[in-house]
Amino acid sequence: MVSGGDDGGARRLADLLRGQASACAELGSPLYAHLLTRAADDVLAGGPVRRVLAGHEDDPPGAALPLRLLGAAQHLALSGGAPGYAAHLPSTGGDGDAEAAWPALRELLSTSGDQVRAGLRTAPQTNEVGRAAALLGALLTAVADVAPALGPVVPVRLVEVGCSAGLNLLLDRFRYRGADGRTRGPAGSPVELDGAWEAEPPSWPAPGAFEVVERTGGDPDALDPASDDDALLLRSYVWADQPHRAARLEGALELARRVPVERRRIGAAELLAGLEPREGALTVVQHSVVWQYLPGDEREAAERRLAELGAAATPTAPLARVSLEPGDGDAGAFDRGETGYPVTLTTWPGGRHRVVGTAPPHGVPVRWATGDRVG
Repeated sequence: MVSGGDDGGARRLADLLRGQASACAELGSPLYAHLLTRAADDVLAGGPVRRVLAGHEDDPPGAALPLRLLGAAQHLALSGGAPGYAAHLPSTGGDGDAEAAWPALRELLSTSGDQVRAGLRTAPQTNEVGRAAALLGALLTAVADVAPALGPVVPVRLVEVGCSAGLNLLLDRFRYRGADGRTRGPAGSPVELDGAWEAEPPSWPAPGAFEVVERTGGDPDALDPASDDDALLLRSYVWADQPHRAARLEGALELARRVPVERRRIGAAELLAGLEPREGALTVVQHSVVWQYLPGDEREAAERRLAELGAAATPTAPLARVSLEPGDGDAGAFDRGETGYPVTLTTWPGGRHRVVGTAPPHGVPVRWATGDRVG
């Protein structure tokens, strides 16, 4: 049992697990909602979940500890190291029985707790492809802004902070279908985002208004989509009872194996330090659900560098920052269970900042703002 002096830490962990359980329920994962609720009870009872999470009581806001826990457990199931748990996960062909999955997960944490604890060191590497819907819409808004200066087909240099495997650097290669029936992106793409948004804003340019000429991503733990091990890690963070998200990931992995992307194993500040606006092209810095994982000093350095880049931008060498982040970059919003994240756009020269829409953490569907709103 947990000692009396440790009650506060146990309560913090249990609250964190229950908060994520509520978010999972709202976002269509009853299996994970049930597992995390039972895990919270187990923490308070001093069970194996408490022992596996020991030392993480004061993890910073937005560290997504519950998702690290389930991701590490699913990684073992996908790799064949947890057959009892795998028997109940839809992602491994299991029966999806949440009631039966809990004792299997608890047993896994009892017998292989050290392996799961090791997996807690890795931030969730979902590289969620659905977020491309939000990023693309903000990009199209930026393209409409700069088109008069850069011509009918705007060259776009796409740079992503916290790129993981760089899948969302391929956003122009995905197929999007809005609830209004209108489509964007190449027909036959292996990635289809149906119901990507409610309707297209009238301000968006026509299809074909931009061309991605560079794709560069930075991440201290950048993954290689051609690596079997890295692809397995990505799969492990897709919630086990959400096959539509798994299918999007598989399609994006297929694309990533044939579309060149430069992936650098560097942090946000270092990536941006080597960037400059370029004459005749729109430079776009994008990030989605990553700001919360950056250390405070790294975030501050990245923000300073973005301000410097913005000051160097000109009408014919413009810069845009597009993002989907909880609370517009407020890491605490994640732990508060917020599930409607702002889609933001900042453009330079001028530093105009706008909230152009709202999206759930996994990106789809996006609700676009009816008018400009300053964030």
